[in-house]
Order: sequence, then C-alpha cells, then structure tokens
Amino acid sequence: MLKVKDIMTKDVISVTPDTEITQATKILLEKRINGLPVVDSDGNLKGILCQSDLIAQQKKLPLPSFFTFLDGFISLTSMKQLERQVQKVAATTVEHAMTSNPVSVSPDVSINSVAALMVDKNFHTLPVIDNGKLVGIVGKEDVLRTLTGSE
Repeated sequence: MLKVKDIMTKDVISVTPDTEITQATKILLEKRINGLPVVDSDGNLKGILCQSDLIAQQKKLPLPSFFTFLDGFISLTSMKQLERQVQKVAATTVEHAMTSNPVSVSPDVSINSVAALMVDKNFHTLPVIDNGKLVGIVGKEDVLRTLTGSE
C-alpha cells in the first residue's frame, strides 16, 4: 500500500512568519501551488498559508451582532473570532494571515487516509511532519497521480 512518503514533494517551498504577504502571494501564483507551509528558523511547522487565507483579505468584516438584556449588551459574535478576521483582512505578514497549527500528516500515513482527510475536511494541501520537522508536502494532485500511475 502506498504511503505519503512515496508521493509527497520533498523539496518543499516554505515561508517564515515574517514573510510579507505580497511576496508569499507571488510565490503561490508563480509556482502554481495552493499552500505554503510556514516554518520557523529550526524547521518547525508554525502554520500554513493557503490561497483561501489570502482571498479572506478581500472580504468585508461582519459587524458584531448584539442584543440587549436587562439594560446590558450581549455580543452574538465571539470577540476572538472577530479579532482573527480583522487580523486576516489587515495582514501585512504571513503570520497574521496564515492558519496556525494546521492539520499535518506523518510520512507513514496511507494514501487512502490522506485522500479521506482531504475529502472530508476539504483540504488541498497537507504538510508532512516527521519528529516535529517539516519533511514534505502532499497535495490533491499528488494523490490523483497515484490513480493514473504517473508518479
């Protein structure tokens, strides 16, 4: 049975949290990739920056909803969630736009498990972690290549 290590891209293009958004966007577009792992100087995965994170910068912020109860205001919107949306919209560095603590997989995970995860959670790109370090990346295209046998 094929495993992630058999199909993953080992030469991973990554960025650091302090990379400017414009530079990261340029990399995504020029390399025609959906996601960039975000790593610290030691190679530890800090997050992932996907095209959808950048598209989120274009959306309008929802105004918080409130209702009154006993002459007080109660927010219907989580302030933490609102703060995160503001950070994404106003981001100038990858750190503020990325998805922190992304789902990752081990090199020994089966292709069937990765495919199920991608379908169930609508992931396009998954970082591959071994002993806490980024060792590769696997995307939907990698999984599709196994169907045609053109690895």
